[in-house]
Amino acid sequence: CLFELFTRGSIHAGSVGLSLIVWVCGGGICALGSLCYAELGVTIPKSGGDYSYVTEIFGGLVGFLLLWSAVLIMYPTTLAVIALTFSNYVLQPAFQNCLPPFIATRLLATICILFLTWVNCSSVRWATRIQDVFTVGKLLALVLIIVVGLIQISRGHYDALRPSVAFEFSEDPSVGQIALAFLQASFAYSGWNFLNYVTEEVVEPRKNLPRAIYVSIPLVTLVYTMTNIAYFSSMTPEELLASNAVAVTFGEKLLGMFSWVMPISVALSTFGGINGYLFTSSRLCFSGAREGHLPYLLAMIHLKNCTPIPALLLCCIATIVILCIGETHNLINYVSFINYLSYGVTIAGLLYLRKKRPNLARPIKVNMLVPITYMIFWAVLLGFSLYSEPVVCGLGMVIMLTGVPVYFVGVQWKEKPKWVYRLLEKVTYMGQKLCYVVFPQEDTSETEPLTPTRNSFFYINACSSSFCFPVFPN
Repeated sequence: CLFELFTRGSIHAGSVGLSLIVWVCGGGICALGSLCYAELGVTIPKSGGDYSYVTEIFGGLVGFLLLWSAVLIMYPTTLAVIALTFSNYVLQPAFQNCLPPFIATRLLATICILFLTWVNCSSVRWATRIQDVFTVGKLLALVLIIVVGLIQISRGHYDALRPSVAFEFSEDPSVGQIALAFLQASFAYSGWNFLNYVTEEVVEPRKNLPRAIYVSIPLVTLVYTMTNIAYFSSMTPEELLASNAVAVTFGEKLLGMFSWVMPISVALSTFGGINGYLFTSSRLCFSGAREGHLPYLLAMIHLKNCTPIPALLLCCIATIVILCIGETHNLINYVSFINYLSYGVTIAGLLYLRKKRPNLARPIKVNMLVPITYMIFWAVLLGFSLYSEPVVCGLGMVIMLTGVPVYFVGVQWKEKPKWVYRLLEKVTYMGQKLCYVVFPQEDTSETEPLTPTRNSFFYINACSSSFCFPVFPN
């Protein structure tokens, strides 16, 4: 879904050739970032990704701002857009001559979100199996597009890819527009850091985390670039921009009676994408609650299934709210800016940690040129994006900065009225009984925090009722 959105968005580059360069360079930049995340993932082996690293390195306020923007806008909006894409592709056969009704798409998207939330609440094994199966389905659909595109090229249908034509600009692209093309392409690659969100659930993370990164980033870059080449082998830039569903238009032109394969493939792909985002976003909420930046109910897991049910329910509710708002696509530019900003802050944390803790054990240690190169590109890209779209990027900053007063009132202010603590205690207790959740037993032998704990609660385990109750200090 995001890939298709930003296949159209990459036309900000102004020509076919430059848009393909943007895709390749975007994958290369993600590769540099993933190398930095591999070092951070084994140096600070905590789930939560960007949020956990920034919190450990820069402190609670910066970490909370990343958490706030992710929970409030980034993940719910992305989930809503993918769910709407899923419903559009599923409903398309029933509404061939018109767009599916607004209510129908929202209803089906909501049902999909609710179903996958139930799956993730019921079993981690089911959620990961769904992810594995539908990821394979997604790759098979992309491979089909690539193979058909290569057949087209072998037959001589590659006029749009000839250098003389590919670099014909419809209008002279500004540096700001090229920066926006990079920003949107980088958002299509988003997900390269998701494994860092579940580091504590990965078997042998010091070995498997970097291995997964080294294999996935080059593979995804190759597949995305080849898919774009396949699209341009049979579609003009104007057709691509006009299409509401690029893969379906491609299938209708080249697959004939088998064109139905494309909407089904994209629907399956988006279904797996929703599952993946639910899985990782709930772990982010879980990590934030464990640090004391979100209500502690979100740090609890089901007594038998060991799934973070409260965190999953929060992600589900936030996504449904965004779906009801309706204008989800308008939020994508804000999300792109916030997403890329968080990457830069995290990798800046790597450089800062290298200076402040040079003797810290680092099973993986990348060359300093890697984070420095990434930060230079990041600064240039964000600078030109701000210059080109000051309103969009400015609103993205405003969304993030609204978390500052929330942090000082909700986290830093320790002397709250007693009725506030009593209310929180009652809500936590009711949530525990409703979701049948408890605090997980932590193994402190494997993870030593770099900064003192910021939790303002102390806990005791009420074994007689199988629940944990928060005990507030005097």
